[in-house]
Amino acid sequence: MKIYGDIQSGNCYKVKLLTSLIDIEHEWIEVDILANETQTDSFLTKNPNGKIPLLELEDGSCISESNAILHYLASNTALIGNSRFTSAKILQWQFFEQYSH
Repeated sequence: MKIYGDIQSGNCYKVKLLTSLIDIEHEWIEVDILANETQTDSFLTKNPNGKIPLLELEDGSCISESNAILHYLASNTALIGNSRFTSAKILQWQFFEQYSH
């Protein structure tokens, strides 16, 4: 799997941190948003909204938005668990974190 991001971005950093915490093997591809690297045709093919972070799976399918990536990567781990309530509380925090500050 590949993760496209800029380590100086908080949203990219939290994805990178999770991969370290649960030991997910991946290729980190540094993307310079100031050089408009997210606006190239090749990047926009992977993520039409032209933002990072971006997770590209082995089959070429992609997931954008940091919290969606976190949820995907943490699925089936102790960090998410099996409880619908716990999962909802995690999503509650992610929505708050992303949109309330």
